Amino acid sequence: MQPSATPSGSPAAPRYDERLTAPRSWWLITVLVAVSGGLVLLPLGPVPMLGGLIAAGALAAAAVSSYGSARIRVVADSLVAGDARIPVPALGEPEVLEAEEARAWRSHKADPRAFMLLRSYVPTAVRVPVTDPADPTPYLYLSTRDPQGLIAALDAVRER
Repeated sequence: MQPSATPSGSPAAPRYDERLTAPRSWWLITVLVAVSGGLVLLPLGPVPMLGGLIAAGALAAAAVSSYGSARIRVVADSLVAGDARIPVPALGEPEVLEAEEARAWRSHKADPRAFMLLRSYVPTAVRVPVTDPADPTPYLYLSTRDPQGLIAALDAVRER
C-alpha cells in the first residue's frame, strides 16, 4: 500500500504499489460461511460435517482473496491497474475523488466506456483521463487508499 522508493534508480522498480485487500469483516463472513457449510452437512455425521466446513471455508476464502488481490502499480513509464497497463504519457492530469465524489463517479457520472478498478469498500479514488486519441477509454477510475501517493508517483514519472 505504501509507495515504493526506487533504491537502485532502476526504471523497472515500482514507484507505487498498492494491493486493494478485502476488509477484515469479509474474513469474518468467510468463517461464518465455513461454519454454515459444516452445519448443512451435520445431519449426515461428523465426517461429512468436517468436509463441508473445510470445503465451504476454502471456497469462501479463495473468493475473498481473489477479489482482494487487485493491485495498482506505477512501474517504469506505465500505470498497471489490475490487468490493464497504460503508458503514463497517454494519461491526462489525475484528479483525487473523495468519498462523495467517488460514489458519484461509480454511479450516475460513470461512463460505460471507462476502465474501472473499483472496490466499494475503499472510499477514495483517483480519476485519470486518457488522452490517447486512438483509445476509446475516456478515463480510468481507480479505487485507492492513498490517492495523493498515486498521483505523486504519476507526476514523478512525467517529470523524468
